[in-house]
Amino acid sequence: MSKSLKRVIRALGEAGVDSTPVEVGQATTAQMAADLVGCEVDQIAKSIIFQGQVSGEAVLFITAGGNQVCSAKASALAGESLGKADAALIRAQTGFAIGGVAPIGHLTGPRAFFDPRLLDFTEVWAAAGTPRHVFASDPARLAQISGAQVTDFTS
Repeated sequence: MSKSLKRVIRALGEAGVDSTPVEVGQATTAQMAADLVGCEVDQIAKSIIFQGQVSGEAVLFITAGGNQVCSAKASALAGESLGKADAALIRAQTGFAIGGVAPIGHLTGPRAFFDPRLLDFTEVWAAAGTPRHVFASDPARLAQISGAQVTDFTS
């Protein structure tokens, strides 16, 4: 079991969330993940990382699978211009590789924002630290344990 998956399992346990990550196979899109899990695409909680252009820090946007982050809204929320985060920054600050970034269990917890669209469901699915593992959660609880602010940042 990977260190990343173990961190997510530990974070779930510490938060009192009764969810066991499952291996579903590698998905490169939210629609592929939804098809593998058997849910709607918007039930996939994507973890999108940007880099603050002033702070240099990772900023996390947890969004519904069918939504896209609006760069202007995201930058306004972050209080700085945001740019693409490279693999090295993502790995260094979150401990996860691109494709497996979980909304919880980061090495250094980033500032985080949560898409209210996810709250329309009783259950959402998020990456569990690897490109092949996901876990289910109540979306309101996921927002809480991720430390994310629920707010609109999508286009």
